[in-house]
Amino acid sequence: MNRLAALGQLPRILILVVMLVLLQGCATARPSNPGDVCSIFKEKRGWHKAALQAQKKWGTSMHIPMAFMYQESGFRAKARPARRRLLGFIPWRRPSSAYGYAQVIDGTWREYLRSTGDYWRVRHDFADATDFVHWYVRQAARRNGISTSDVANLYLNYHEGPGGFARNTHARKPWLLKVAIGVQTRSQQFHAQYQQCRESLKPGFLDRLLGW
Repeated sequence: MNRLAALGQLPRILILVVMLVLLQGCATARPSNPGDVCSIFKEKRGWHKAALQAQKKWGTSMHIPMAFMYQESGFRAKARPARRRLLGFIPWRRPSSAYGYAQVIDGTWREYLRSTGDYWRVRHDFADATDFVHWYVRQAARRNGISTSDVANLYLNYHEGPGGFARNTHARKPWLLKVAIGVQTRSQQFHAQYQQCRESLKPGFLDRLLGW
């Protein structure tokens, strides 16, 4: 009887497994309209909640990590740099260990984990990547005396590292300066978009009941 009962439970277990896989896929799937923060947050309510929580925690605008991640990975959870090609066609090593939404290299991620004590965080989780960018921005702003609203220079810090920024390495990279201005513009666009939809994104009764 016990074996028969167990067999009877198999369809339910399989359904649960399929549901968990589908939910995981939805959580990591790239937003259908990555250039519109309202569309992103309506599609992924959990991202909106994580963005608000990180903004409250760190005191810096949620639109900075959103603009950085748009630039770095296009909101792809498991993004990595393209592999180099040996002899022009053989897949070879990647140019760096950058990974996840925020394209964080191994060493910097370890530094973040040690600093916060949040060793459970992972780079392919949106909430964790968002928290990381806020942390990094605060560190860079403090070290190099940059305003947390100066998105272009914060991105240059992010790309070159606080030490590289202090040595002015970005001055020799005109292409990077243009990218930094683009990231700043994207942040401003996300902010303006959010002002148009923030009221509609407020959690309803059911959302609050579920812990929103």
